[in-house]
Amino acid sequence: MRIRPSRSFAVDTVIALAMVAVAVLLGGESVRQGWPELDCPAYALVALAHLPVAFRSRAPLVVFGAVQAASVVYISAGYWPVVCTFGPMLALYTVASVRPARTTAVCVGLLVAVWIYAGVVSESGAMASVVGQALLFSAVLWRFGYLARRSAELARELRAEQAERARREVAEERGRIARELHDVVAHHMSVISVQAGLARFVFDSDPPTARSALGTITGTSAEALDELRRMLQVLREEDLDDPGAAPAAPMPGLARLGELVERVRAGGIPVELRVEGPPRPLAPGVELCAYRVVQEALTNVLKHARDARATVELVYRRHQVTVEVTDDGQGVIQDRVGTGGGHGLIGMRERAKLYGGTISIGPRSGGGFAVRLTLPTSAQAARQGDDRTE
Repeated sequence: MRIRPSRSFAVDTVIALAMVAVAVLLGGESVRQGWPELDCPAYALVALAHLPVAFRSRAPLVVFGAVQAASVVYISAGYWPVVCTFGPMLALYTVASVRPARTTAVCVGLLVAVWIYAGVVSESGAMASVVGQALLFSAVLWRFGYLARRSAELARELRAEQAERARREVAEERGRIARELHDVVAHHMSVISVQAGLARFVFDSDPPTARSALGTITGTSAEALDELRRMLQVLREEDLDDPGAAPAAPMPGLARLGELVERVRAGGIPVELRVEGPPRPLAPGVELCAYRVVQEALTNVLKHARDARATVELVYRRHQVTVEVTDDGQGVIQDRVGTGGGHGLIGMRERAKLYGGTISIGPRSGGGFAVRLTLPTSAQAARQGDDRTE
């Protein structure tokens, strides 16, 4: 497993010192095993065969070569070979954990060759056992190192996938926020613009109407600020972690369609609201989607068909809810649709798709414009809708 040098050097140093201590203690058994007693040059070689391991994370191949060279000199001097096996074995594992298989294979071959060389120099009578041990230990070290390298690679790939997923989620969230801001700002500013123009026109000739228009501007701007404040509060991460933070107000839903219609009426557009079927609470996302679509449709009426009459029809069915906004305006249809669909119309379609609904937007055969949205209100209906779209 790859370890960052800045964090691993102290740990590797401790490991190297521990291996030197074990090798020195093991060297004290050399005479009992029939080998020469270790002297100062032998202990120096033992240190050279283990201490470089402290730098294994920084230069694994250099460390492997250094400890192998020290081991070869130690073995050639006629000392007990087992004493200098720890450093080369750990160095081989490190190479296998951070280098490709081809490089590791060369190092495995060198370790096996040194091991066999030790058996030849010591005139061992069990060369088959020596060769078997060399191959077995080298294969085990290579395998564990390979598994550590693959684990590190998979961890990096997982982090990269998580980072990519986070970037996609951020992009989607930005799109959602952009749609919400568009819906809030476009609708309320359209109402304010209409009312400000009316107040200016009748300011001297009809003060009561001007005051009514200013009152509508005050209420609409206050509501716009409330919705913007609600969105910003949702975006503030610290509010989510603060148990003392005030709970965010609920997002607008179908129960507030009456208020939306009243604002548009105050803007000079006669709007009729019809509700069919017994109203019932729906999922917050479904209600917000339907509310925003109606809001955007009425905003388009304010922008492009101010002389029109509009109708908002809300129909509750068993497994779905339908909202339809129609008008009889003679505004330019191309302005409503836009060359590229417009941000508002794109937002409508994306909202409908998000909740498994269908939406139709376009001119009516008898004149005017219509927006019709159908949203499923149950998982079963959503699945049926998905099956129909496949």
